[in-house]
Amino acid sequence: MFLITKIFVSAVIIGIVTEVARVFPKYGGIIAALPLVSLLSLFWLYLQGEQTVTLNKFAMGVLWGFPATAVLLIIVVFSLKASLSLFISIGLGAGGWFVFLAFQDYLVKKVGHFF
Repeated sequence: MFLITKIFVSAVIIGIVTEVARVFPKYGGIIAALPLVSLLSLFWLYLQGEQTVTLNKFAMGVLWGFPATAVLLIIVVFSLKASLSLFISIGLGAGGWFVFLAFQDYLVKKVGHFF
């Protein structure tokens, strides 16, 4: 039952954001950029009794993925401005996300000993 509640609440929030975006695209984007999924996930994990260590690792994982997500969105924006289709734009963005995340991981392993 808890799984169904999580799915329902999460789906309602996504539905509200997309409806706002249909009428006010800029504000819908701003709302979508809020860390709703991250915060909801932390909330659900907490309610399920996860330890603070797990919540911390999850939050660090989100933080770790943030730069790559910014790269993905930048690629999608420029691809759409160049009149590429949504699916090609998302594909390019996802590829850029993966490459950036791999580069970030490599870079941290390579120069991590300096920190």
